[in-house]
Amino acid sequence: MVVVFQIITVLLLIVLIILIALRIRRTKFHSQLPDNYKELLADYVKFYQHLNEEGKVAFEKRVEQFLAAVKITGVNAEVEDLDKILIAAGAIIPVFSIHDWQYINLHEVLLYPGAFNNDFDQHGDDRNIAGMVGTGALQNVMVITKWQLRQGFINHNDARNTAIHEFVHLVDKMDGTVDGVPEIILERKYTGQWKSLMETTIHQMKTYGSDIDMYGATNTAEFFAVISEYFFEQPELLQANHPEHFKMLKQIYRTELHG
Repeated sequence: MVVVFQIITVLLLIVLIILIALRIRRTKFHSQLPDNYKELLADYVKFYQHLNEEGKVAFEKRVEQFLAAVKITGVNAEVEDLDKILIAAGAIIPVFSIHDWQYINLHEVLLYPGAFNNDFDQHGDDRNIAGMVGTGALQNVMVITKWQLRQGFINHNDARNTAIHEFVHLVDKMDGTVDGVPEIILERKYTGQWKSLMETTIHQMKTYGSDIDMYGATNTAEFFAVISEYFFEQPELLQANHPEHFKMLKQIYRTELHG
């Protein structure tokens, strides 16, 4: 009887320790979110605004998880609550319909005040980069500018969103190559069709121009990021102007976006 009591006591202690640990973890986890995160999402994130209540709760949870997993550091820039929420929103929007997605290839986001160059310098006349997924010494790091981050969510009159663009590059990179074909989420039977569509469209853009941002004609990786911005920022317009691209992107992102 004494032995049974001792076993029960030990089990209760183990359960108590686990509950305390979970409570500490939960407290730390929730502390990553600003107090007014719902208001910021509702005011600035169009994608969130269009979700039903269940979808909004799921989006909030994903934002919470992202902020708990990825460090955001200002480099000559103050990281405000709005910046945290917009970076997290840019991360979640492309993968919202892909359950259990984790950006295992991202550990930190560096927030710059303005444009930088290929050497990440913030001064000089050659600064024309608004965001970049790092390589080499900056592997698993993203750099994004505060100005362009905010403009992507404030300006609803174009198809540009720098945060979405850079996170799409990370999605693309998850299969080991940044080539515009996100094989980790795109079914194999569609890869050939998507490659052909990208290459044909890039050729047409270079020859005739396009309403698609011409930066997308740089290569297939940039095309995928640019057309994804278009898809999430102006879905109705993309469906009207480029129905084949719209249909393929719905397959890639597993979303029910429609015009």
